[in-house]
Amino acid sequence: MSGDIRRNMALFPIGIVMKLTDLTARQIRYYEQHELIVPARTGGNQRLFSFNDVERLLEIKNLIEKGVNIAGIKQVLNPVGKDSEEATVINEQSESRRKEMSDSQLHKILKRQLLEKRPGQVSLIQGELTRFFKKP
Repeated sequence: MSGDIRRNMALFPIGIVMKLTDLTARQIRYYEQHELIVPARTGGNQRLFSFNDVERLLEIKNLIEKGVNIAGIKQVLNPVGKDSEEATVINEQSESRRKEMSDSQLHKILKRQLLEKRPGQVSLIQGELTRFFKKP
């Protein structure tokens, strides 16, 4: 991963997340309302998402496409509380990292992370993001 960026750091605005997940802002807010994701908020109340949030949104999208309803998704996915280790955090470090990177750099980092397999975990989104890559 790039430098000291952690998977739960609040880095990505909703626009980037919408492009990569192919979800609308309304869908993302709906999943937040049902406590399936918990993005961080800036002082100006802007949502900022972490790698974990985006990965979870793609898992939710996959389950919805398979016909699972919100109640079923809540049973399949463990809820993420604001105090859990997976919760998105916004702090000085994440704010400075986010401000020093352009949206295109954040977009590239996010795509690379989502496609990278983590040890012991099978990615539910393999192939899901291929439509966003430009073919050489």
